[in-house]
Parts: sequence; C-alpha cells; structure tokens
Amino acid sequence: MNINAVSKQFNITKDTLRYWERMHILPSIQRNKSGYRDYSENDLNWIYYVKSLRKAGLSIESLIEYMKLLHQNNVTAEARRDLLSEQREELKVQLKETQKTIAYLSYKIDHFKDHILRSEAEKLFPDAEGKAFDDSKNEYKQNLTNK
Repeated sequence: MNINAVSKQFNITKDTLRYWERMHILPSIQRNKSGYRDYSENDLNWIYYVKSLRKAGLSIESLIEYMKLLHQNNVTAEARRDLLSEQREELKVQLKETQKTIAYLSYKIDHFKDHILRSEAEKLFPDAEGKAFDDSKNEYKQNLTNK
C-alpha cells in the first residue's frame, strides 16, 4: 500500500508518517522498485498502534523512548509497562478535570435563566430598576409589586 492510501486510511498526513519512520517510531518501511514506500500489513498494524498511543496522549518523546525500550528485548517490559501506566494515570487526571468541567457547564445550562439572563440584563439595562425581567420574553415589564 502506498503512502497516499495509508495517509487516507488512518487520517494522518504523509509528513507525519515520514516523521514517525525517521524518528524510529515506526519500523523502516520497505520500498518498491521505484523507491516509494510500500506499506505491509505489519506496517499498518504499527501505524494503528502508534496512532492509538498518540491518541492516549503519549508525547513523541515518550513514543521514541517506548520504541527504544521495545527493541531492547524483554528486559524492558517493566519499563514499557510503567511508561504506559504513567500515561493512563495522567489520562485519569484529565478525565476527572473534564468531568468537573462538564458538571459545571451542566449546572450553568440548567440554571441559565436564573444566573445568566438576569445578570446580563442588569448589566445591559441598568436603568430598568423597579421593573421585573420577563425571561420568557427576554424583556422588562413594569413590576407590579413595586408600584
């Protein structure tokens, strides 16, 4: 499979694929008679693996380190596992922060009229004192309780 097809299949730029190969994140890709990269099924598996690790937030530097460790045989299995475990912990922290942000946004959305519209109206219409804001019509009306 040529680099164009691989780029489209994985939604990765050709430059990224070349960079990963140059940085030894991917194994060397075989070339055809014309000198163009010819990706094998094994190469595609590697690309999928690297893309998954990148999607998990692994930095290029960490990927390079991981691949160096991978090629040093099984003596580095523990170190590779530790690297992945650290990334998983970082993702868990990010997930907690994202969940907090979602909860905050949900609260703001659920109480939008109570918090946003009234405060915006007060800022936009400061001379509307003594009038009640009608959220349903997004306008002020004479407040009957303050005659």
